[in-house]
Amino acid sequence: MTTTASAPAAAPDHVRTTVRPPSSRLKAWATRAPLLPALIFMIAVTQLPFVATLVISLFDWNSLYPDARRFTGLANYGDVLTDPDLRKSVWTTILLTVAVVLASLVLGLALALLLDRRFKGRGVVRTLLIAPFLVVPVAAALLWKHVLYNPEYGLLNGLLHYVGGPQPDWISNTPLLAVEASLVWQWTPFMMLILLAGLQSRDQQQIEAARVDGAGDWQIFVHLTLPHLRRYLELGALLGSIYIVQNFDAVFTLTSGGLGTANLPYTVYQSFYQAHENGLASAAGVLVVIGSIVIATFALRVVSSLFREEVSRA
Repeated sequence: MTTTASAPAAAPDHVRTTVRPPSSRLKAWATRAPLLPALIFMIAVTQLPFVATLVISLFDWNSLYPDARRFTGLANYGDVLTDPDLRKSVWTTILLTVAVVLASLVLGLALALLLDRRFKGRGVVRTLLIAPFLVVPVAAALLWKHVLYNPEYGLLNGLLHYVGGPQPDWISNTPLLAVEASLVWQWTPFMMLILLAGLQSRDQQQIEAARVDGAGDWQIFVHLTLPHLRRYLELGALLGSIYIVQNFDAVFTLTSGGLGTANLPYTVYQSFYQAHENGLASAAGVLVVIGSIVIATFALRVVSSLFREEVSRA
């Protein structure tokens, strides 16, 4: 007698359960959940104050007369763009940024070419050259003001006195140049590091092939090195511009914004803390942020293109 195993009966519909995998959206949220506290903190610290500044910039608001506060729309932005002193500070900011960035790039490129060669003590030299960038900005400005520029006991006038030269008051005679020199000293190591990274990523086989074909050092520099460093030069210029546009320490410490050296950040400080014009200062600050965002957008594009080039090369 044979027995046949019957198939198990199907479970009733009310008992049947369906096991579904978690959705991709749930997985994405589970992955991002640990980052939410940091995101909330960043929004609270950076974005909310900016929104508050944006709102204040739409009011005629003097902190000495809080009851006279009134909504003026974009009038403060018109004042920033038409006021002679504010327009002069914008021009000073542009001039200061362009001069410091160009000088830092040229000096940084020269130092990067030097450090790209092998010589005894290169590590020590590299550390010493990086040191100015690590100095606190206010301390660097004080160093230049008292140790170098002081007309009575400064190092520059001491050297000129040793050779029988004049004893100028550097800050009074050349105020903007004095600020630019201190910033160039501090930002040249930053440019040097970026350009040195670019030099060390060159294709050495291509350079050796050019030497075999009879190319000299200058020809290799013009036709191979500079085209390779184009993206790194752009990156250094953009990042340097972002920081120097917002520079306040050197102007405040060296000249206190006098003698035609007041840039836009110092003008914002002056409008807010001295004139107590909260609305006008907020409008100028918003314009500085917008300019920085525009520059940063180009910088991010350059960084992305550099990463793509490195990935395609690998």
